[in-house]
Amino acid sequence: MTRTEEVRAEVVRHHQVIEQWLAGRASRASFGRFAAAHAPGFTMVAPDGRLLSRGDVLAEVESAYGVRPDARIEIRAVTVVITTPGLVVARYEEWQDDEGRLATVVLQDGPAGWRWLHLHETRCDDTGPGS
Repeated sequence: MTRTEEVRAEVVRHHQVIEQWLAGRASRASFGRFAAAHAPGFTMVAPDGRLLSRGDVLAEVESAYGVRPDARIEIRAVTVVITTPGLVVARYEEWQDDEGRLATVVLQDGPAGWRWLHLHETRCDDTGPGS
């Protein structure tokens, strides 16, 4: 498996957990595994420009259990921007219904699997790079 394929698999897996959680189809126990994938210092720049801490993101996701029974998330155009031993910066598109986000993620690869260190999301439309 190439590095890009590994990163794509992680990004898709991560968003499948979110999709299942939003739809109320995930077990409550799965939230612990989702939370563990985020490094203690994880930060996120939300599409609206807010800088969120790990605690902020986890609280938002946890409170959204089952709020979108028809939730569907599609990941497109995963591109590795740079890779070093143990660290990857990648870009991808995330689509929920008709709303797209262009995201840049910093991932750490270690013995316990991938850890999400930082995520930056920006709104995009259907004329985005992967369209």
